[in-house]
Amino acid sequence: MDFDIFCRVIDNYGDAGVCWRLARQLAALGQGARLWIDDLGVLGRLLPGIDPARERQSVQGVQIGAWHAAEQALAPERGVVIEAFACSLPPRYAATMATRGCLWINLEYLSAESWVEGCHGLPSPQASGIPKYFYFPGFSPATGGLLRETELLIQRRQAQAQDRRTRLQALTGLPARRLPDQGRIMLLFCYPDAPWAGLQAALARLDTPTCLLVPGAAPAGLRSEGALQVLPIPFVPQARFDELLWCCDLNFVRGEDSLVRALWAGSPLVWQIYRQADDAHLDKLDAWLDRAQWPAPARALTRAWNRHDDAGVLQALPQALAPQAWHAWQTRCRDWSAELSNQTDLARNLLDFCQKHRQKS
Repeated sequence: MDFDIFCRVIDNYGDAGVCWRLARQLAALGQGARLWIDDLGVLGRLLPGIDPARERQSVQGVQIGAWHAAEQALAPERGVVIEAFACSLPPRYAATMATRGCLWINLEYLSAESWVEGCHGLPSPQASGIPKYFYFPGFSPATGGLLRETELLIQRRQAQAQDRRTRLQALTGLPARRLPDQGRIMLLFCYPDAPWAGLQAALARLDTPTCLLVPGAAPAGLRSEGALQVLPIPFVPQARFDELLWCCDLNFVRGEDSLVRALWAGSPLVWQIYRQADDAHLDKLDAWLDRAQWPAPARALTRAWNRHDDAGVLQALPQALAPQAWHAWQTRCRDWSAELSNQTDLARNLLDFCQKHRQKS
């Protein structure tokens, strides 16, 4: 089955990251996959080796095309067209779908809210008569699931059996003398409005030394002090982001793609959800925390992080890292990662969904 995936880059790297992972996994399952994207420069940061100036190219079994080039393309014959995150299809391309027997999928944003299970897979009647369906990623078997490569958790176990400092040196290219040999290692991958000042103050006062890895440029003013060492590292391409997460004791991540990868790391994480008007994102965050079932200090820390509350972070972080709470948090994250991995991944679920609907037509 041939899949065309359309992606408009709205939220930093997350939209491109999710769409690329899905395209690559469908190709790995033996399907045809084309990714049409409106910002090849963003994809190039995640996937070094592609040429942002080329309208069409093939990478890892996926055909990558510039969005405007899709205007001259035909939808795949009896194939699947995926409109990621409610982006609108190019008009001339969309006009070809009615005569090509296509199946149309609206791939939605990830959510832990309960209503998602009732809406997943529902039809969306179109005037053109093309069958269109809502497809929701999620955290339960009643949803489309989460993106996950087949051997991912095996690769994680193999990597973590090796010396962490050696792995970090290979990832960052930094000399061994600059990398920590004791204490905690944390990753800070956040939006600019994160309450990093509260994080800095809390980590500086702890008894345990902390090395805070910051990909790319660190927020202005974030610095080493007390027990805290701030270590800027090179921006890591998507293919190696998992390895970075696996090196860290606690991961501060942002957006949808990084959240899912941090879940597969099986270590404690603090998620910064994409901010929405009227704080609508906080309801989504609470729904996710209800599923996470973390100890109270970890929940308080995550809420403070998403309310941009420096004082709240300063208070909650030491409590979340206290021995009893920290052990409970570690255990729950490891267990939840294992539970989620027992569910079918999103790419396989989507392929099964499309094949069943194709058989009915």
